[in-house]
Amino acid sequence: MSFSVENKLTQNDDRFDYQDLISIFNSNFENSENTRLVKGGDEPIYLPKDDDHRHHRIIFARGFYASALHEISHWLVAGPARRLLEDFGYWYCPDGRDKEKQLEFEAVEVQPQAIEWALCLACGFKFNVSSDNLNGWQSDRFAFQDKVYARLCELISKGFNPRTKQLLSALQEFYGTDAITVETIAYQPTTIDKKVVHEV
Repeated sequence: MSFSVENKLTQNDDRFDYQDLISIFNSNFENSENTRLVKGGDEPIYLPKDDDHRHHRIIFARGFYASALHEISHWLVAGPARRLLEDFGYWYCPDGRDKEKQLEFEAVEVQPQAIEWALCLACGFKFNVSSDNLNGWQSDRFAFQDKVYARLCELISKGFNPRTKQLLSALQEFYGTDAITVETIAYQPTTIDKKVVHEV
């Protein structure tokens, strides 16, 4: 996952300590879902329990707060069967993707990044959409972010799944943030009509 300069600055904000995320996540899901959030090395990964580990592990990169939120969002999307597979059994093509592969990647990323945006709102943390392809074909970042925004609005309107609602509530309580509504999202779409999105 790549980080913008703004995101790196936010990472150093004392309010956003990855240890808090670990504590909040594990207190909510270690027993009920047998899953732990774990600080890792350079590469994030999801690993189901095995002979050496009795818990499933969401391993995020190098103590980055944003990486933890992103990896959690993938876990929140994954159903029970996928949570028994390494990296949820998803295809992943690394940085350097051509146009076709990048568009496939972004299509898969819309849902988890919409949930990640909601998690950021619950924490009061700056969300940055990630197309994660610095050395490959560059898509329209604004168009991709608009798609993520539209999905977020849809999720707010129709409701999040139970695990997501549980975590959002815990984060809002810890950080003292308000309930998430479409009207309070500080974002103006550039490629879609905001009024149409709000009517989803």
